[in-house]
Amino acid sequence: EVQLVEAGGGLVQAGGSLILSCSASGLTGDDDGIGWFRRAPEKPREAVSCLNVSAGGTYYADSVKGRFTIARANANDTTYLYLDSLKPEDTGVYYCARGSGPDVLAGTPRSWGQGTQVTVSS
Repeated sequence: EVQLVEAGGGLVQAGGSLILSCSASGLTGDDDGIGWFRRAPEKPREAVSCLNVSAGGTYYADSVKGRFTIARANANDTTYLYLDSLKPEDTGVYYCARGSGPDVLAGTPRSWGQGTQVTVSS
């Protein structure tokens, strides 16, 4: 069973930065896709950034390009999302996800974390 645990959320002023982490256990060779998603208040969940480990490709939502960076620590399979130049519209619950690359990119990964709240004040 895959377990994902996010950490690093919090309250930050606009223009500030946060680092989210996602620790994973129970992964298999099929879990080469990594994704960070967010659900803002009264909005549907959206993909923020995805990484295909085996193919090496990355995806960023237009709204976060140039401000967010996804990264993975090979040694312990921890995934990070670096959030810079934060805006109030970045507020939401951020979830990490693992699964196959295509499934993660499609928003249907096989495993989800519990989520971590990010609140950006103006």
